Amino acid sequence: MSKRFSKLTLGLIVAGLVLMLVPSGPAMAAEGASADEGSLLTTLGATKLGNGIGAGLVIIGAGLGIGRIGGSAVESMARQPEVAGQIFTPMVVTAALIEGATFFALIVIWFAK
Repeated sequence: MSKRFSKLTLGLIVAGLVLMLVPSGPAMAAEGASADEGSLLTTLGATKLGNGIGAGLVIIGAGLGIGRIGGSAVESMARQPEVAGQIFTPMVVTAALIEGATFFALIVIWFAK
């Protein structure tokens, strides 16, 4: 992926978030309407959006961590096949610890209010 494409993608993501968070209250103002009715993102919506972004970041981090552990283990097993049994067990234990932390983070995000 080129730097130019990365910058364009990041710019589009930021522009989308800005447009999503801009209140449309003045354009949709009506007499007697509450402040939350005219805005595009309510408090509950912002909470759900934050929970979704947080869950996505947790999953991405866990995937990167477990992928790095697996890749390093396979590479070391390829270099020294005789120690594959000694490498495999700590790799599985470490991956299980990462999954446990991931599930804990997802549960915290799920119950966040």
